[in-house]
Amino acid sequence: MKAIEALLWSIALPGFGQLLNKKYIKGILFIALEFVINTQSHFNEAIRLSFLGRTDEAARIIDIGWLMFYPCLYFFAMWDAFKDAGGGRTPYSFLPFVFSAYFVTVGLMYSAHVTIGGVFFGPIWLPILSVIPGLTVGWLLQFLLLRWRRPSVP
Repeated sequence: MKAIEALLWSIALPGFGQLLNKKYIKGILFIALEFVINTQSHFNEAIRLSFLGRTDEAARIIDIGWLMFYPCLYFFAMWDAFKDAGGGRTPYSFLPFVFSAYFVTVGLMYSAHVTIGGVFFGPIWLPILSVIPGLTVGWLLQFLLLRWRRPSVP
């Protein structure tokens, strides 16, 4: 349960899970990095505009160069908090986090150009939707690797 709690706090803000795990230096570092990336990329304003349905405006104000750092920071902070709290004991349990970071990054790269069913999702919603295939691929790969893993020879 502690691992899930740390994971959920880390989802709320990168670094909170580390603070909960008493990893204060890591926690402060993640919070500081999140603050810098968030501020420089205008992420909060893009989130606000996206929630208001103004995705075109969100795409115009976002600094994609800065925001590209966010997915890896975000998912690594989640993984780190989860693992430090005792989660991730199953082999390859990092894969859903890693593939989510990959897919969200790719979703972000294409977010200014892609429409789905004629809807422009922009730099917030398309990357969020990209978590779904990221988790799916990560869990599937984890399942396959566990299934095909050879027993270790003593």
